[in-house]
Amino acid sequence: MAVKATFTLDETTINRLNRTATRLAKPKSEVVREAIREYDAKSDRLPEEERLRMLRVIDDMMKRPPTRSQRDADREIAEIRRARRSGGRLHRAE
Repeated sequence: MAVKATFTLDETTINRLNRTATRLAKPKSEVVREAIREYDAKSDRLPEEERLRMLRVIDDMMKRPPTRSQRDADREIAEIRRARRSGGRLHRAE
């Protein structure tokens, strides 16, 4: 079901909408619906700047020497897996 809505857009945006609708041979309302669908799909993703910042943090972490042995890490992972399989923590959280 379509709902009629009114928006105020600047002249540049209206010109872009008109050009795009003409180029694609689609009604302006369809161009707007598609643009909103695409924007909505992208809005769940991290902005590129934030994604790169997080990757730099991971890269920095990987350069640091380990703070514990592989054996200790394996033990902790096994404990976490046991807790998840049993439905909760094995001991109280700190």
